[in-house]
Amino acid sequence: MKNNKGQLKIQQMAFMLMAITIFFVLAGMFALTIKYSDVKKNAEMLRMEDSMHLVSKIANSPEFSCGRGFGSDRTNCIDSDKVMALKGNLSGKYKNFWGNISNIEIRKISSGSNKLCNMTNYPDCDIIRLFDKEVQGADTSNFVSLCRKEVYESESYDQCDVAKVMISYNLL
Repeated sequence: MKNNKGQLKIQQMAFMLMAITIFFVLAGMFALTIKYSDVKKNAEMLRMEDSMHLVSKIANSPEFSCGRGFGSDRTNCIDSDKVMALKGNLSGKYKNFWGNISNIEIRKISSGSNKLCNMTNYPDCDIIRLFDKEVQGADTSNFVSLCRKEVYESESYDQCDVAKVMISYNLL
């Protein structure tokens, strides 16, 4: 009889240790799930921030920026004359220049029409689209100044509008 009570106590202790072990494993898995979901959320936030910086970086690149030709260095200022000249040369040197970017679109905010720009109707248009590809993947946007040179009574001046730059890129 004494032997059976000892065996019963050993079995109870073994089951109790297994139950505690299973409890801590489940609690650890729950904690890791919460921690992992936070990492995914932070990664998404960083991806969005990088996208916003990418738009600003492209707007300030020499191929787009207003530069010194407008009197001073400006940030987030796009020269629409440069962009239209670039649009005509995309099949050459700039075909894969921006890597995984699938489309760059600059849309004037001030007017309500949606006239797509080409060499014949520029500057009386509202949307400059550099690539005419099907947009796949993610996209991001930012607001910039869209400027061009105008001449009035033999004086040149800067004609600037508010525009939205939208960049679509392929997800890696």
